Amino acid sequence: MSSTNTVPLVHASLGEQELAAVAEVFASGWPAGQGPRGKALEAQLKQRYGAGDAVMVSNCGAALHLAMLALGVKPGDEVIVADYTFPAPAHAVRYVGATPVFADVRADTGTVDPQAVADLVGPRTVGVIAVDTLGMPADYAPLQAIADRHGLFVVEDAACAVGATYQGREAGALAEVACLSFHGRKGATSGEGGALIATDPAVGADARLRSSFGIGSIFDQAQVVGLPIPEFTEIGYNFKLSDIAAAILQVQIGRIGELLERRRAVAARYAELLADEELLTLPQVPEDRTHAWQSYMVTLDHAVDRGAVATDLRAQGIGCGHGTWATHVQPVFETKQTCPVSADLFRRNLAIPMHAELSANQVERVAETLRAVLRTHTSSGRRVAQGA
Repeated sequence: MSSTNTVPLVHASLGEQELAAVAEVFASGWPAGQGPRGKALEAQLKQRYGAGDAVMVSNCGAALHLAMLALGVKPGDEVIVADYTFPAPAHAVRYVGATPVFADVRADTGTVDPQAVADLVGPRTVGVIAVDTLGMPADYAPLQAIADRHGLFVVEDAACAVGATYQGREAGALAEVACLSFHGRKGATSGEGGALIATDPAVGADARLRSSFGIGSIFDQAQVVGLPIPEFTEIGYNFKLSDIAAAILQVQIGRIGELLERRRAVAARYAELLADEELLTLPQVPEDRTHAWQSYMVTLDHAVDRGAVATDLRAQGIGCGHGTWATHVQPVFETKQTCPVSADLFRRNLAIPMHAELSANQVERVAETLRAVLRTHTSSGRRVAQGA
């Protein structure tokens, strides 16, 4: 298949504005982390989310790790985590020696089921990590009520959801701590990158210090007259985001509205083109929230051979993927828990191309090809409308 005919699953919207911002950093002489561009971006995010602090870090996984440390999670503690997601939340819990407890999800949204969370609260539970699954905000009102009832923290993993909303509030401002991602497939990207958004400035200060080996900003220290020699008082990490990436993100954050509108248009067109396709279920967005459309996920009928469909789509130049993970079945976590809804979505979900650079013709081609391929790879026991 010629590359000109391919429709990639993901594609970053980076261009001349971002290049110009990078050139400015080159000219400034400070490309490293926690410099002037990083500080300006933190101020921009702090204002955007009405937060006590915003800390730029190397990726969302680092932000989740720092959140666990700042919130005092320790060995012997349990943290309830949404199961249907990239496993970063469970990894973060394990980084600090605590135990992740996996909560099943809603079948319609893929977000964590508040009732499942309530049922899992025990004497060792200290908090909950909710996930805005693939760009869909979780149910924060009931989740916060559960947390308040039991004295738990709530962390919002908003890695996929920059620009989404829940009950009129923006993802990233839906819990006491939120963690953002600016990975290459996100709505705003610097290739890699992340942020921790905190309502409590003390949480932000803790995360910022630990993100720089526990000694704070070298850039700040360089501005002091004399020869300040920092002392290492905490075990820290090298989780800083370079000023090069921060400059790119300053531009990208300013473009969120424009880029999200393009993604919404793609999602709306898919919904029109696939509305009557009985071999799949389209994503459902509850009325009290909006989707960031990091990914467009369809759930295939049980009779469809997903692997064969994916192979066929890729052979015809159309990108696709399995979506995300049922974390509890991953060997690294060695749990006997079951999350049947998450496991079912993990088996049947299929991601089709979703990004802001898709043309109308490409969207139509994806939908038409998907329809044809579904019928080619459906077991004979399942009746289909036309073309069975």
